[in-house]
Amino acid sequence: MDNSVTRDTQNLSRQIRFQDSDGKIWFDEQRVLLLQLGALTDFRKEQIETVGLERAKGFFMRLGYSLGKKDAQLALKLAETDDAAELLRTGFNLHALKGMVRIEECTLQIDQNDAHFYAEYRLHDSYEAEMFRSELGQQDEPVCWSLVGHASAYTSTLLGREILFKEVNCRGCGDEQCLFVGRPAEEWDDAATYRRYFSSDRIMEELYELQSQISVLRHKIDSESTLGNFRGQSPAYKQVCNLAHKAAPGKVNVLLLGETGVGKELVAKGIHQASERSDKAFIAVNCAAIPPDLIESELFGVERGAYTGATQSRPGKFERADGGTIFLDEVIELTPRAQASLLRVLQESEYERVGDSNTRKVDIRVVAATNECLETAVEEGRFRADLFYRLNVYPINIPPLRERREDIPMLIEHFLEKYQAFYSRRVAGLSDMAMRAIMKYEWPGNVRELENIIERGLILTDHDETISAHSLFPTLQMDASQIVSSQGHLIDDDEEDDADNQNSWIDEALVECGSIEEIENKVIEHALTQANGNVSEAARVLGISRPTLAYRIKKMDQSL
Repeated sequence: MDNSVTRDTQNLSRQIRFQDSDGKIWFDEQRVLLLQLGALTDFRKEQIETVGLERAKGFFMRLGYSLGKKDAQLALKLAETDDAAELLRTGFNLHALKGMVRIEECTLQIDQNDAHFYAEYRLHDSYEAEMFRSELGQQDEPVCWSLVGHASAYTSTLLGREILFKEVNCRGCGDEQCLFVGRPAEEWDDAATYRRYFSSDRIMEELYELQSQISVLRHKIDSESTLGNFRGQSPAYKQVCNLAHKAAPGKVNVLLLGETGVGKELVAKGIHQASERSDKAFIAVNCAAIPPDLIESELFGVERGAYTGATQSRPGKFERADGGTIFLDEVIELTPRAQASLLRVLQESEYERVGDSNTRKVDIRVVAATNECLETAVEEGRFRADLFYRLNVYPINIPPLRERREDIPMLIEHFLEKYQAFYSRRVAGLSDMAMRAIMKYEWPGNVRELENIIERGLILTDHDETISAHSLFPTLQMDASQIVSSQGHLIDDDEEDDADNQNSWIDEALVECGSIEEIENKVIEHALTQANGNVSEAARVLGISRPTLAYRIKKMDQSL
């Protein structure tokens, strides 16, 4: 057997990991399943009976196409060569490793310079041909549909151009053997037909269109199911939306509570957009970002000459938000004077600019937010009790992301769309292991942290590839797992490393010494060196008696 083929197969087999602790099998970062062929045969039969032979054919060709694309990405990731022919053989080794088929290369011609490609492969023990021969009955046309899709997608992805494979002979329709032929798409007269097989079936498009229409209708019927750009689908999310929509029509002061990064500003904007003030200004203020000595002038404005540097009069945030909504984030950071001024606005709907004695009226709604406990701040004397009672008329607690994990997939989809457009790059979503890591993570930074991680993952991922777990979490450690050894047994991962190290030492010793006798001499010399020439100590290290070692040393000297 070709050593490179053996090495490729062993390298691929090491990517299979069995985790009996949670009942998962991983192939690199994708979760895989072991399925009985009989169950898959029953499923294919049902598909044919439900949607007809042609639609079923397209379904399984698209399934194979998707698998082929993912296998090509894995092969490129693990490859120790950039030779196209070797990469193609790696892909077929993958198929053999999965138990789908054994592929024999008959002809392979690749010339990237003149864009020439031609391949012929003989298929042995195709699982699809076996299905039809044993259970589904002989057909009039070739039946290795998913294998055709896999070969086409795998080769096209590797070569960066559209390659189509056709099955010209098939055991499933009475031929002696299955035979694949691959050529560039433009060299096939019926390439358009195959492209249709690889494209989404129209029945699915029709279903998606209907689903989209239903979603729009549901949104119109139940406007309280969403809240601006605050996204989710969990019961906790719906509870926040419900409370926000009930508060929106009036002027009641709202206090948003929750950890940093949960989306308090998005909820505040949603309340504003659902209110009668939606056509007026929404002003957001981060109170923690304003120096204490400037916070009053920033909020309420300043008159010319009020203090050194005030060279002109200017309005504050409250004046700019007149008629609309002001969002005071980290309201706990307000100075005592600013707290008193805010209390006056809430009680009397009036304020004064810094350095001015004229009272100004304001029609404004206040939405405040904090990630600290205001009650504790009141007890500690850091926050006015009367202001707290004014703000706490309508509190809404926004749960942390770890308590509404059902929202994570929707948020990931939203952030991927956002940053794919921003960076002009498309990715194939998250790997199964990446999604598993995200769902298990505790999210101390909540939605903001999730957004940052998705952006980083997209930046680190090449075009059309899946975002790996390590792109999202560079320090991620895999759970303890088992892998397939070179002998085909399930062993612990570290056992394989130990075996590799041991075998590597033996290989090097055989190459360097050439015989068992010479290896033995080298070991004795090393033991004597470690024992500083003390024969008794060297014998102890080697686990033999002193007379035996003395005899072997004498034998070594005679052979020199």
